[in-house]
Amino acid sequence: MATDLDRLEPNAQRVQDDLTELSQIHDPASSGWTRTVFSEPYRASREWVRARMADAGLTVHADHAGNLIGVLPGRSAAAPALMTGSHTDTVASGGRFDGMVGVLGSLEVVRQLVENDVRPDHDLLVVDFLGEESNDFGLSCLGSRALAGALTQEHLDRRDHHGVRLGDRYASFGLDPSDVLRAAGRFGPRGLHRYVELHIEQGPVLEERGAGIGVVTAIAGIRRLLATFTGRPDHAGTMPMGDRRDALVAAADAVLAVRQEGCGAPVHGVATTSRLDAEPGSPNVVPGLVRMQAEMRSVDVDWLSAAQVRLTEEIARKAAEHGVDVDLTWSLDNDCLPASPDVHEVVSSVADSLGIAWEAVPSGATHDAVHIARLCPMGMIFVPSRGGRSHCPDEWTDLDDIVTGIRVHGATLLALDRAR
Repeated sequence: MATDLDRLEPNAQRVQDDLTELSQIHDPASSGWTRTVFSEPYRASREWVRARMADAGLTVHADHAGNLIGVLPGRSAAAPALMTGSHTDTVASGGRFDGMVGVLGSLEVVRQLVENDVRPDHDLLVVDFLGEESNDFGLSCLGSRALAGALTQEHLDRRDHHGVRLGDRYASFGLDPSDVLRAAGRFGPRGLHRYVELHIEQGPVLEERGAGIGVVTAIAGIRRLLATFTGRPDHAGTMPMGDRRDALVAAADAVLAVRQEGCGAPVHGVATTSRLDAEPGSPNVVPGLVRMQAEMRSVDVDWLSAAQVRLTEEIARKAAEHGVDVDLTWSLDNDCLPASPDVHEVVSSVADSLGIAWEAVPSGATHDAVHIARLCPMGMIFVPSRGGRSHCPDEWTDLDDIVTGIRVHGATLLALDRAR
């Protein structure tokens, strides 16, 4: 293995060129780099990724869930496949590195294997998962969720703010919703051996501590809230303040309650309100209806459960004080999930052997890895994010840090390939 490690050195210029080319495919009408799931820029980027996979020497196909899968055949036809990858969709007005580093970094590992005539024992699968980012349906990791058998008909029946079903969005993108539900278990009796995902940290810890690599310990659980506040629309100039049933005031109290819960959370516990939609939206009408989206995240399951109870009670109490009815719908996006100890050990040992400083860190963001863990042991490798910024145009990771991450990623895949 030491010989293989010495021979696999990422081509930094090639990685930079890939990142630059992919970043040029985005929605020109939006700020930053916008390539949301089911959009036309996303469709174009997927064709670009498919071509790059083929150029790297992979046999490429799209599965029933819309995941792009490139296969590098291994020496053992009977061995379970080794999987890696990430995603290339973005949030609205997002950045150029979240997800892309994992897909393009994995492609660079494949190039190094092919160019150095290093053939793994297991098939190596590089996956660009469909729609990892959360969307208007309040659901993240569409492709990996389907692959793991965790996407349901109930999910497909969810509607966005325009009343469009998720299943219909799949269909308009060229994917049969019934096929999407049948995407699980497509690896045959061999199954999967291990899954490793390279990703930017999206937080400040690695940069602050001067570490080149983060070895992920766990992925945070996420609980999402959809709240509908129903008050009474009135004339904003004639209805006295004390007689109003203002839905937006009740929602404002809820926003503050969410923030207060997050501020009192343990380490790696956060709470965020991301959206408010008020109706009728006229400047001279008291808002009669407000829809609110919020979420909480933590690696502490007990805190998540208790915080959900506290928030439910506090939001209902405040709404009643304003004479406003409220309907609260909680959904579990994913449970908190520890990384596989054996994969964690391999990543940290590889970093040590390469002389790269590393930190054990939890992930506050969710990833496709959380769903693939249903199929096989998983682990994640983080590289630093400048200033901890992510999901915004200022998101940045230095090329040297990306190359370091690819070195560790490639060596980890080789080590896991040889593990039983």
